Amino acid sequence: MNKTHTSDDTPQRELILMTISGPDRTGLTSALTDILARFGATILDIGQADIHHTLALGILFKTDAHKSGDILKNMLFKTQEMNVQVQFSIVPDEAYEKWVGLQGKNRYIITLLGRKITARQIADVSAIVAEQGLNIDSITRLTGRMPLDEETQPAAKACIEFSVRGTPKDKTVMQQSFMELASRLNFDISLQEDTMYRRSRRLICFDMDSTLIRTEVIDELADRAGVGEEVRAITESAMRGEIDFRESFTRRVALLKGLDVSVMKEIAENLPVTEGVERMMEVLKRSGYKTAILSGGFTYFGNYLKQKYGFDYVYANDLEVGEDGKLTGRYTGDIVDGQRKKELLRLLAQVENIDIAQTIAVGDGANDLPMLAEAGLGIAFHAKPKVKAEAGQSISTIGIDGVLYFLGFKDSYTKEARH
Repeated sequence: MNKTHTSDDTPQRELILMTISGPDRTGLTSALTDILARFGATILDIGQADIHHTLALGILFKTDAHKSGDILKNMLFKTQEMNVQVQFSIVPDEAYEKWVGLQGKNRYIITLLGRKITARQIADVSAIVAEQGLNIDSITRLTGRMPLDEETQPAAKACIEFSVRGTPKDKTVMQQSFMELASRLNFDISLQEDTMYRRSRRLICFDMDSTLIRTEVIDELADRAGVGEEVRAITESAMRGEIDFRESFTRRVALLKGLDVSVMKEIAENLPVTEGVERMMEVLKRSGYKTAILSGGFTYFGNYLKQKYGFDYVYANDLEVGEDGKLTGRYTGDIVDGQRKKELLRLLAQVENIDIAQTIAVGDGANDLPMLAEAGLGIAFHAKPKVKAEAGQSISTIGIDGVLYFLGFKDSYTKEARH
């Protein structure tokens, strides 16, 4: 056994790693740590996980050398009594000091998200982590237990979180490898540095059209005005970043001239809301987040969502209405384009007295890229390829409540929030 010696070569200390596995038992951890306490051992590290009622518990402890035999004997009796297996291994001082030296090293959180998580996805992500010279400290499931029959729950979600330590050989290459893998194996992945800001996000800003709702409101208005095809062609070009948003906005609004303003109420009441909005907003509000809609769409519809779901802020565009109650084909005020969204994000951070690193932005189009890049965490949601590539973090396989997993929420927390 590894021991620390005094000048008269009398052993003084041993570092012992104890690993326990077997059926979980109420009071097991208490019983084992009580033995350590009775013999004056010091716990240096401890970790426990429970998978399908099967326990995995590890305890690294320091003890006086002359007490280690009694500790191990008592542990063997207790674990046999409680029907679990125990193994002991001696940890050399130099190995422990090397482990301590890892404190302060970079830590990253890697989140895997999809309708289901497969062994191939986990294996390939783990391989990339290893290639980059990082160590996996822990793997945690954030979602509830998966059903055996996936067809009975087509909207099921699966998410696991890796906590890894170290400095990547090439973070850009690692990020690119993750994104390519996610596209090929049909899942979402997020790589975030595990800083204090990740654990203290306070403001989250959303695009509206094709993000919070599954349509572009201007297209809905255009359909009522009989110019749907023309407006959609301009919308798609703008979302792909092929034409300037201001130009496309002005051209599209002009095509709405003569539309009766009463149709806006009918459209608002029938908006196809994105999967997961209600659940996400309930959790964010209960958790103290401030929420904002920053939209290149229209204020009328943003205010409708604000009233329905409790958003704190709405910034969007205002359509000019003539005395006859019809749209004039013009807008009032400044256009909320990509640059304006970025400015509003910074302004709201100042108003809420938070660091920009504590902000989150979620959007799908090219005009969302400035605020996605500016925010502490930018998430492309069901976005065009160009936006996904530039945003770094993306969700494409499930609803918008997937944002909660990127923030580290577990399903168990969100269920508690609803009661």
